[in-house]
Amino acid sequence: TNALGSSTSNGTCTLLRSQLPSLALTMGKPARGVAVAALGVAAAGWSSAFVAPAPRVAAPQLHQRAQSEASPTASGSAASSAAAFAATTAVVAAVSRAAGRAKGSRRAVAVVMAATQDELKKQVGYKAVDDYVRSGTVIGLGTGSTAYYAVERVGMKLKSGELKDIIAIPTSIRTKEQAESLGIPLATLDTHSDLDVAIDGADEVDPQLNLVKGGGGALFREKIVELCAKKFIVIVDESKLCDGLGPGFPIPVEIVPFCHEHTMREIAKLPALAGCKPVLRLGNIANNKPDGDKPAVTDNGNYIVDLEFKTPIKDPVAAGQQLKSTVGVVDHGLFTGMTTVCIVAGKDGIYVKNP
Repeated sequence: TNALGSSTSNGTCTLLRSQLPSLALTMGKPARGVAVAALGVAAAGWSSAFVAPAPRVAAPQLHQRAQSEASPTASGSAASSAAAFAATTAVVAAVSRAAGRAKGSRRAVAVVMAATQDELKKQVGYKAVDDYVRSGTVIGLGTGSTAYYAVERVGMKLKSGELKDIIAIPTSIRTKEQAESLGIPLATLDTHSDLDVAIDGADEVDPQLNLVKGGGGALFREKIVELCAKKFIVIVDESKLCDGLGPGFPIPVEIVPFCHEHTMREIAKLPALAGCKPVLRLGNIANNKPDGDKPAVTDNGNYIVDLEFKTPIKDPVAAGQQLKSTVGVVDHGLFTGMTTVCIVAGKDGIYVKNP
């Protein structure tokens, strides 16, 4: 904490000095990663009303060290995960309360929250692999910012020798490239269509554990792989839980490019999707933000239409069936009745939801 300096006008630095070291010492290595990530706020250039400025160049190094410090060891990951969550929550709450009065605090709090979100994703990704992947497993590797950490964990355990004889089926080109870089043996459903487990994230999860997926544009490959798995393990942070699918995250639908505007109009007419607004995804396929002027293209050469809703979908199963029967639709991001368990990272730690 000495890196923060001692000059401050609102006592925030004093609060950090008192909170972070005790949390780190009490909670152990994962918590120290959280503390280092919080220090990165100062390095990122928070207002001088919060702390004495530190060089901006320090931010990437601090973030890198936070990631390293927060990595759970192969043994005792459950205990360290709980400790890290407690530390993360306490730090963010303390920083947010104190920073509420500081000039420029919104940007700084966003930095802390981003670090926290990544840590939550890492914890559930690692736990899913630790709990459900054994030597000799044929595993489906999901796509997205949360699934990334599950793939990372498989690579770590293969390298350490804790896992052996793993065969993995990737659900996107991005996941394939990540797995190859980690030395994970890969195959396809053409040779291995009987999977022991698939692990993937979700964009929304309702109380029945129905999902919205496809924010990263890989919904078709995710669905075809995950339907082949004996167990489908969903990994999310608590922000992805919802009372009903639709309003919180647009429903992605993969459609063929040919006559795509016609297909979009047909989708809007479907009774189970009444009130939806179809929006063609533009730019980067990996997110649903318009960041280009040309249609986003999936790994399969198709387009994505994001269906925006103001109220929850009343019957996700019927909505999925009607979408699937629409000519021009390849598949959709409603994953209903597929989840075996959902591992959730919440403010009080990791917990598991069952259907």
